[in-house]
Amino acid sequence: MTQLRFDPLLPWWAIAALAVLALAVAGFALWRGLRGWAWRGLAGIAAALALAGPALEIGSRTGLSDIVILIDDRSASQTLPERTAQADAAVDAMTRQIAALPNTELRRVTVGDSDDGTLLATEMARAIAAEPETRLAGVIAVTDGRLHDPAMLPATAPAPVHVLLTGRPQDWDRRLVIEEAPAFGLIDQEITIRLRVEDQGAVPPEAQTGSVNLRLSLDGEDEQVLSVPLDQPITLPLMLDHAGQNVVQIGFDAPEGSELTDRNNSAAISINGVRDRLRVLLVSGEPHAGERTWRNLLKSDAAVDLIHFTILRPPDKSDGVPVNELSLIAFPTQELFMERIEDFDLIIFDRYSVRGILPPDYYDNIARYVEGGGAILVSAGPEMAGVESLYLSPLGRILPARPTGQVLEQPYLPRLTDDGRRHPVTAGLPGSEGEEPTWGRWLRMATVTPDPDAQVAMTGIDDQPLLILDRVDDGRVALLTSDQVWLWGRGFEGGGPQLELLRRIAHWSMKEPELEEEALLADVADDLSVRFTRRTMADSAGPLVVTRPDGETEEVPLAEAGPGRFTADWTAPEPGLYRLQDGDLRRVLALGPAAPREFEQTVADAATLAPLVNGTGGGVMPLSDGVPDLRTVAPGRTAHGSAGLGDWIAITPREAASVTGLERKPLLPGWAWLVLVAGLILTGWLREGRAGGGGGRAPVPGAGSA
Repeated sequence: MTQLRFDPLLPWWAIAALAVLALAVAGFALWRGLRGWAWRGLAGIAAALALAGPALEIGSRTGLSDIVILIDDRSASQTLPERTAQADAAVDAMTRQIAALPNTELRRVTVGDSDDGTLLATEMARAIAAEPETRLAGVIAVTDGRLHDPAMLPATAPAPVHVLLTGRPQDWDRRLVIEEAPAFGLIDQEITIRLRVEDQGAVPPEAQTGSVNLRLSLDGEDEQVLSVPLDQPITLPLMLDHAGQNVVQIGFDAPEGSELTDRNNSAAISINGVRDRLRVLLVSGEPHAGERTWRNLLKSDAAVDLIHFTILRPPDKSDGVPVNELSLIAFPTQELFMERIEDFDLIIFDRYSVRGILPPDYYDNIARYVEGGGAILVSAGPEMAGVESLYLSPLGRILPARPTGQVLEQPYLPRLTDDGRRHPVTAGLPGSEGEEPTWGRWLRMATVTPDPDAQVAMTGIDDQPLLILDRVDDGRVALLTSDQVWLWGRGFEGGGPQLELLRRIAHWSMKEPELEEEALLADVADDLSVRFTRRTMADSAGPLVVTRPDGETEEVPLAEAGPGRFTADWTAPEPGLYRLQDGDLRRVLALGPAAPREFEQTVADAATLAPLVNGTGGGVMPLSDGVPDLRTVAPGRTAHGSAGLGDWIAITPREAASVTGLERKPLLPGWAWLVLVAGLILTGWLREGRAGGGGGRAPVPGAGSA
């Protein structure tokens, strides 16, 4: 590499002025007719050029090798039939042929799975940006064309981009597409899931049925089979029956005709069931210091609709008060306890006495309401031990304890029982962490004899039952044998967790999932790591039996993490639907997306890569026809084609080089410039002198010779 450089001795404006002056002198000489004008001009120009310091810059260069990028797609969709073998053969052939080319290096990039699918475009753009543009001779991608980041594809490339497409011409697939599914749903209200079943690729005649049988189940139970048309959007109605996670499994049987995969024939959708509003009926009896405790608690919860009635005056009281002044509104007993009782999630009796306001049929209907799945909570006082006790009404058959008729009035400290330390209603109550609770004392309680199947969570005086929880058929009953819980709210002797305890009792009664005493919970992290938590009233639990999506089972041991709590950390091998079982307790767990993204589109297609391939002069070569040969062509020539021996692709050698050294030599040494300028001046002077001496002076007209 040789270039002409200048190292001026004077500023460029001075050199330019000298050149202009030389040209002006030459022009003046030409105008006067002097024969040496050209030599004078050349002398001035040579002087200006000498002052510019011309020199030759001679650089030494070293040739650089060409670079070829080979992108190897090893995502999950490349494991479909024959694709792995095709990719292996293509990568091995390209590696050998590139290694055989002189002065050529290979850069191999492997693209695997990620949470966002196949990020081939990102890897390609990164690989191209990492190499010098002047050395890149070609990009070859071995892939099925299914990438999930098309926005990251480079607009162009400095060399041909080729796609060696895996797959077969006869490939086809039938898949389930979830178009829309809610993340939340209201319990006992209809929600909808929009989906479709579609075919892709070359569907064989035996599989062109026009419809499929769709299987639908909620939490793995009560599977329904529906016939739905192909390639049409379908809306499925669904109703959630419990709070918390509901796993909806949708799928269809594998069709005839050997489709590519059945991994996209089903989907598992997690929908969180929530209550629209918790409807609570609170009936207060005799006024007492803690009467507003329940009202304040329930009114503070924005998710609770509360109806509260207080019976201030029994009907047998004779005090002369006019009937129309006894209440603001008539007590709608018929409507509340007979006609609309199923509308309530919980009925609370706060120090309520049986005084003839409600007829026996009403109590009997409340008992049937509980047996059918409802809930009542009785917060009792001294009336529990008298003849007006609720236990002596038809409601007594569902109460979890029988009154002894005794009321104890002395200070005592409420304590958790062994069951209470396990039960979610009382486990971990603030203040119960040590051997002795740190909350304040209560002053009164009624004594009862609990049923054998009931769970005593708290005790009072002489270990008498204080809080009793029980299940009656499909419903729940809670009994608090003291009306002194308000002392905690007033801060008596330091107070206690009044609101937390009453909130837990109420929400357990309404079957909130986080307060179930027998429960199997699963906290899922983003990386398929799961923490299993087994809550139980038993002394031991596990091992947990996990059934994988492929039908294989695994036992996961559970370790005790606290009273009634057993946990285990586990990592799922792949996304999908897992079934959990511990004894009679079962649960369905959906991990990962509703359907694996790698198998949403399975038929090989290079349409996404086609604009980049065509724009760089590359080609798409299906590997089902064999691995193409690799050639070299000059830039601008066609870089792919077919010949008698098969298809071929080409790279373009770049002949790049790097400069390893520079040497500068003056165009002429200083003395040579001096000789040149002086010679030109002398030549001009001689030309002018010769012209004057040869001709002599011109003769004067009319003069004769002597």
